[in-house]
Amino acid sequence: MYTTLVSVEQLRQLQAAKAPLMVFDCSFDLMKPEAGAQQYAAAHIPGAVYANLDSDLSAKHGMPGAQGDVVVAQEDGVPASGGRHPLPSREKFAAWLSSVGFSNDMQAVVYDRNGTNYCGRLWWMLKWMGHDAVAVLDGGLQAWQAAGGEVTNREEPTHFQSNFVPGEPLAKLVTTDAVVRRLGQSDQNLIDARAAARYRGEVEPLDPIAGHIPGALNRPFAENLGPDGKFKPASQLRAEFEALLAGRDPATVVHQCGSGVSAVPNLLAMQIAGLGTTALYAGSWSEWSNTPGLPTRQGAEP
Repeated sequence: MYTTLVSVEQLRQLQAAKAPLMVFDCSFDLMKPEAGAQQYAAAHIPGAVYANLDSDLSAKHGMPGAQGDVVVAQEDGVPASGGRHPLPSREKFAAWLSSVGFSNDMQAVVYDRNGTNYCGRLWWMLKWMGHDAVAVLDGGLQAWQAAGGEVTNREEPTHFQSNFVPGEPLAKLVTTDAVVRRLGQSDQNLIDARAAARYRGEVEPLDPIAGHIPGALNRPFAENLGPDGKFKPASQLRAEFEALLAGRDPATVVHQCGSGVSAVPNLLAMQIAGLGTTALYAGSWSEWSNTPGLPTRQGAEP
C-alpha cells in the first residue's frame, strides 16, 4: 500500500501485478478551466480516469452574495467548506467515487501535469474519506513520459458502478470559525501556500481582496519540488519546514492557500518529511476574505 508518493517504477509494478488499482488524472488550469479535460483527452496514462477539479472535486457554487459570502448550491447537500472550490459533502463525493468504479479495496494513484498542484486535492479528499491507500505519482505525467511510459488519447471505457463506503477521516479539516477562534494563539500556525507576491498582497488575480490571514507564514507550494519536478528528499523537506516554523510545534500547523487546493502539496510534504498529519483550512483565503469582519493583512509578517 502506497500512502504518500509512488514512483513511476512502483506504478508499473502495480500494473504488472494486476493489483486492484485506479489511476486518476487531475490536470487542470485555474485560468482556463476547460484546459485540463482537453489535456487529458490529448494524452493520459492508459486507463486513467479524469477527475475535474470544478465538477468532481468541488461542490457547485454561485456568485458572491449580498454580504460578500459565497452562495453555494444546496441540491447536492451542504458542502463541507466554502470558498472558490468548496469541498463537496462526503456523501456526494462517495457517490462520485462509486460512479467511476472506485472501491474500498483499491490503491489510488493520482497525478497531474501541473507540479502536483491539483492531484493533491484528490489525494487529500480520499484520506478525508478514510481511504489510506492513495499516493501521488512523483513527478507527475512528465516523469511517466520521461521514463518511457505510454500515453494515449483514446476514450476510456466506463467502469461498473461500485459502492464506495466512507470511513473515519484520516485527514484534518478545519473551518473558518475554528481558525478565527485560535487566531494569534500558539496552538495554531497557518502556512499559506500561495506565491509570495499574492501572500504579500501585491497582486491578486483571483480573489476580490489582496493580502493574507494575519500571522500566516508563507511557503509557496512549488518549493517542495526539485528541478526534476519530484518532491525533494524527506530530510531536506524536514529541514526547510523546521526552519520556517522556527521552533513552532508542527502538530499545530493549518495549511491554506487561495481555495484549499495548492495548500495540499505543503501538507503532503510535511507528511513525507515525517512531521505528522497536519490540518487543512479548505475555504482558505477565498472564504476568509469574503467573510465580513475578519482581519486581513498586507506585506510580509514581521
